[in-house]
Amino acid sequence: MMTIPVLTIDGPSGAGKGTVSRAVAKRLDWHYLDSGSIYRSLAIAILEQQIELTDVASIVTIAQAMQLEFECGDELIVKLNAVDITASVGTETTGNAASIIAVYPQVRQILLQKQHDFKKTPGLVADGRDMGTVVFPDAQYKVFLTASAEERAKRRYKQLIEKGISANLLQITQEIEARDHRDKERKTAPLVMADNALYIDSSTLPINQVIEVVLNLVR
Repeated sequence: MMTIPVLTIDGPSGAGKGTVSRAVAKRLDWHYLDSGSIYRSLAIAILEQQIELTDVASIVTIAQAMQLEFECGDELIVKLNAVDITASVGTETTGNAASIIAVYPQVRQILLQKQHDFKKTPGLVADGRDMGTVVFPDAQYKVFLTASAEERAKRRYKQLIEKGISANLLQITQEIEARDHRDKERKTAPLVMADNALYIDSSTLPINQVIEVVLNLVR
C-alpha cells in the first residue's frame, strides 16, 4: 500500500500552529486537520446543551453523534451538525472547556478515529497537541512549535481587540498558563514533544519564517 505522508505540528495554545499548518497545507496541497477544533466543537455542543463538564457519560454520547466539517481556506470554517460555529470555536470559554474534557480517555478514544479519517492522499498536515506522539506516532515529519506564555497571551489579546472583543491581558496570560499546566500534567496524551520532532520557538520569529522552516523539513 502507498504510504500517505503526514506532517504533525504540535505545541501549546497560541504558538501559531493553526496559521502555520494551514499555510503549509495550502502550499503542499495536502489535507488539513485541526484537532483542537474537534475538541472545541465538542465543547461547544456540550455548553449549548448545558451538560456539566464532569458528566463523562453524556459527553461521550454527544461525541459519538456529532458530525463535523472543516472548510480550510485563508481562515478555517468549522461546521457542527451543518451549523457554522466558527465564531465560537476560538473563544476562551470554549478553549477552557475543551482542555477540561480532553483529559477523559473515553472521549479521546472516540475522537481519535475521527482524526484518523483525515489521513488521505496526497498527504495530511495535522495540527494539535498530541499529533506526533499519540494520533500519528509514525508520521514522517514532526514539528513542535511553541512560544512563551507572555507572547502567546499578547497575540491572543491583539486578536480579540481587533475583533472588537473586550479582553484582559493578565487574565489571558493566567488562563494560558493554567491550560498549559493541565495539558502537560494530564495522564492521557499529555503535551510533550515527540523524540524525533523539530523544535521551533516562534516567540521572536516572523510567521513567514516559521512556515519556510517547516516547508524545508518536508522538502
